[in-house]
Amino acid sequence: MLEDLSVQEILNNIKDRTVSIKEVAEYYLDRIDKYNPQLNAIVLQKDRELIIKEAISKDNLKEKNKPLNGLPIAIKDLTDVVGLKTTYGFPGSKNNTPLKNTLFVNRLIKSGALIIGKTNTAELGVGGHTINRLFGPTSNVYDFSKSAAGSSGGASTAVAAGLLPFADGTDQMGSCRGPAAFANIYGFRPTPGLISVERGNPKKKLPILTTPGCFAKTPEDMAILLDVIIGSDALDKQSFDLTDFFNSKNINRDIFSSYKLGWLSDMNGNYKYEDGILDLCENALVNLETLNLKAEFLKPDLDHEALWKSWVTFRSKGIYEDIVSMNIENIDTMTFQAIWEYNLGKNISDDDLNIALEQKNKCTQQINNIFNNYDFLALPSAQVFPFDKYKQFPETINHINIDTYHRWLEIFILSSLLELPTMTIPIGFNKKGFPMGMQIIAKRKDDLKLFAFAKQYEQVFNYSKNKPLLN
Repeated sequence: MLEDLSVQEILNNIKDRTVSIKEVAEYYLDRIDKYNPQLNAIVLQKDRELIIKEAISKDNLKEKNKPLNGLPIAIKDLTDVVGLKTTYGFPGSKNNTPLKNTLFVNRLIKSGALIIGKTNTAELGVGGHTINRLFGPTSNVYDFSKSAAGSSGGASTAVAAGLLPFADGTDQMGSCRGPAAFANIYGFRPTPGLISVERGNPKKKLPILTTPGCFAKTPEDMAILLDVIIGSDALDKQSFDLTDFFNSKNINRDIFSSYKLGWLSDMNGNYKYEDGILDLCENALVNLETLNLKAEFLKPDLDHEALWKSWVTFRSKGIYEDIVSMNIENIDTMTFQAIWEYNLGKNISDDDLNIALEQKNKCTQQINNIFNNYDFLALPSAQVFPFDKYKQFPETINHINIDTYHRWLEIFILSSLLELPTMTIPIGFNKKGFPMGMQIIAKRKDDLKLFAFAKQYEQVFNYSKNKPLLN
């Protein structure tokens, strides 16, 4: 009934009373019942009868003028929703019941969204792969034996499988970008502050590494979600407003073709990739050049080592602070990845943070110099193809051992450390049928320009038409 409709078309049908909110909810719940047992994308789901009752209530209240009009969404299980547990996939938090909503959840509710449950996550949000001891791994939608990436793999799989029209995520080290690449959909990490977060007062002044983000099959679908959750809030001093809406931001083919893109490839030989990833990306760049968009191979003047060292320092210190705030009694009950970060972070001094800040500032200046000549930069959205979903993380890339548990996620730190909005766009499949994506990176706060690029890209190439064959 709704499978081939865009989110806007579904909303139009609800508004015109061609379909009810109850019928829309039943459509998605039926797909969840059929496919989620194998995918394990949605967890902590509300009782079906309660969801239907809420949908009927929205129909009776005639909420047809609200932006989301009863569209269902499940929230990542790192984010607080009153009435649902926030477990982080961690056994020690299995009974954690939040007392208030995360800021953007309030905006979703106000906009008429129907919150039906939570999406699966990496345990404590650490690791880059959606697996935890409470709910197990989420399956890749193109091969149920493989990883969905992470930590927002539950959200990406749910969207790709049509269990949800769109979904939120959080992104620190690629958690919205890697899962999108593994699912052949779009994943967006905005400039930090675009989606408000109640940040509190950290003990150490750390840069913002994590931001909420989102997933959708198309940028047009994503824009409808984004336009209701973005914007400043008094509780987030880093938050800001845009001058336009994502839904109304469009460009024509001539403007698209006038853009200049810098291809960072393997970052002067420093990034390692599984065979076939660079080929897929470079084929996508050739396709872009057929539209007269100029894509140039770069050997960037960017201190790769300073970028990595600054990132590791800030990330470990931040995760350490988060773990301390959770009052976990026995650190040894955490995953290997979380223990690794905790032990490193607890020994990081103020002097170490100052050095990391100097490194970050140096890299920021270098990237700004590069952006003087380009509208966007590009990198692959993964360094490996989907791997065994029961592995905690890949230990090698092309049979070469990696030195840390997260070195296979290194391609994401450029955007995350330097606060650059980034969209994963789908670019095709390898010979084994595994999808891949490419990061399109814009200047800080150039989110609307980036989004307009992605919209035109999808209009030209129609990657959303490639759907997984679910049984």
